[in-house]
Amino acid sequence: MKHTLKYIFSSCLILSLFFANAQNTQAPSTKPKKDTISTGIIPKKAAVATKTDVITKTDSIAPAVKTNRYGVRLGVDLFKLSRSFYDNNYKGIELVGDYRWDKKHYIAAEVGNENKTTDDARLNFTTKGSYLKVGFDYNGYENWLDMENIISIGLRYGFSTFNQELNTYKIYNPNQYFGETPSLASGQKYNGLTASWIEVVAGMKAKVFNNVFLGFSLRLNRLITNKQPDNFENLYIPGFNRTYNGDFGVGFNYTVTYFVPIFKKKVVPVETKKK
Repeated sequence: MKHTLKYIFSSCLILSLFFANAQNTQAPSTKPKKDTISTGIIPKKAAVATKTDVITKTDSIAPAVKTNRYGVRLGVDLFKLSRSFYDNNYKGIELVGDYRWDKKHYIAAEVGNENKTTDDARLNFTTKGSYLKVGFDYNGYENWLDMENIISIGLRYGFSTFNQELNTYKIYNPNQYFGETPSLASGQKYNGLTASWIEVVAGMKAKVFNNVFLGFSLRLNRLITNKQPDNFENLYIPGFNRTYNGDFGVGFNYTVTYFVPIFKKKVVPVETKKK
C-alpha cells in the first residue's frame, strides 16, 4: 500500500512538470496591428498638417479694388485776396473751380472782380470790372496708390466787362528846358468796355490735407477782341492783367481749394499683350 501511494504521487508530479513545460514552450499570442491605410486612421501629426494646408488654401484675402474719386473742387486765389490787404491801389478776388470729367481731363473755370489803380509815368487811371474764364486742364501726372495730385496744362477762354477812369495825365513836352509839365486832372470815364482772350495755363495742385489742395499756375494770354475808346488805350484789363505790345499778357495765381467728392469709379486694369 505504501509503495502504491508513492507510485501515484510520483506519477502526478511527473504529469504536472510535463504540463508546465508544455505551457512555457507554446508561442505567445499577439494581437494583429490595425492597418492604418485600410482602416482610414491618420496619424495625429499628418492630420494637423492636412488641416493647416486646407486653411492656407481656403483662407485667402481678396485684393482691394482701386477706385478714383470724381467731384467738384472749389477755392480762392490767395494772391489776389492777400494783395487787397497790403496794396492800397488794388482790390480784387478770384474764385476757382474744376470738375473731374474723366481720369485725365478736368473742366475748369475762374470768376473774379478787380478794382486797380495804375500809376504810370504819364497816366494815372483806375480800372474796374469783372471777368469769367472757362476751359479745361489735362493732368499729365500718373498717381499711385491713393494720391490725387495734378501736374497739368490747359486752355481757357476769357471774357471781361469793365470801365476805365482817367485820373491824371501829363502832356509830353519834347523840350525839357523849362522842366517837366505838371500833371493835369481829368476824371474822364469810359464805360461799356469789353475784351476777350485765349489763355494757355500750366500749373500743379498737391493734396496737403484730406480734400484740401494747394496749387499755382502760370498763364500766357493773347487778346482776341478789345473794345477801347478812340483816345484811350486799355493798358489794364481785369482778368487779363497788364497788356504788353497791345495783345499779349501774363499772369499767375496761387490757390487753395477743397474737393467735394460726388461719386467713385472703379479703376479697370489695362491688359497688356505678351509678345
